[in-house]
Amino acid sequence: MNPESSAANTTFTGSAHVLAVHDLAASRDFYERVLGFRDLQVAAPGWCFMQRDACRLHIGECPEAIPAGDTGDHSYYAYFYVTAAAELFSNAQAEGAEIIKPLQDESWGMREFALRTPDGHRIMIGQPINPAG
Repeated sequence: MNPESSAANTTFTGSAHVLAVHDLAASRDFYERVLGFRDLQVAAPGWCFMQRDACRLHIGECPEAIPAGDTGDHSYYAYFYVTAAAELFSNAQAEGAEIIKPLQDESWGMREFALRTPDGHRIMIGQPINPAG
């Protein structure tokens, strides 16, 4: 980007993941129960807007969409950075979430695990093993 362009003065203030799901109620329940998101109670038929800390989700019910599980590797949509991966992993197990990669320390300095949502989206969750201090 040209540093003299007007776009160089723009600050990105956040981001949200936008997901198409077949069953909005099941997805809302999963994100609340397994990952601790809260429903922001935005009145928008067919949508659920959720947040946990700095992470936001915009979940839209799209019953005709290709199921995320049918997209193979493209069903990964996020890598969530957290401060307590082991605790979140334990909760995901206790809540019966489908774990597709168990919690483990990786050579690239992350303690991470992966899970699959009810609609087949895959999420990586990781915590720096030795955070820079």
